[in-house]
Amino acid sequence: MSPSPPAKPPAIGQAPDKPRLTEEEKKNNHIASEQKRRQAIRQGFDKLASIVPGMEGQGRSEAIVLDATVKMLREQYAEQVRLSQAMASKGGDPRSVPGLPEGYRDTIGTQTSKDAAIAAMQANQSNGASSGHENGTGV
Repeated sequence: MSPSPPAKPPAIGQAPDKPRLTEEEKKNNHIASEQKRRQAIRQGFDKLASIVPGMEGQGRSEAIVLDATVKMLREQYAEQVRLSQAMASKGGDPRSVPGLPEGYRDTIGTQTSKDAAIAAMQANQSNGASSGHENGTGV
């Protein structure tokens, strides 16, 4: 690599330029930054593992922690939908529950409509699969 260009003399009233980093200093800074980034990722996975059921005390595999987190979130969402539907079926309004996060009330009705549409599509697909279309071509 070529040496750093010579530093210009500072203008009147300005502090002198900082000396340029050597290649070794740049390499060390890069290594330190990468280690810091990896440590932050490890801490994030450790936090996830501490709140996801069944992950505490396990050997830390990031893929396993992510899979378990996705599974837990899907289960939590399904339970939320089930409770909202149960409340609505009894004449209650899920949006009236105290302590809901800001903006959540607006999303309940929209999400319930989307869930109903998805359930209808899945029911139609399973009906089509059981109506003589065993070859999977739909013909």
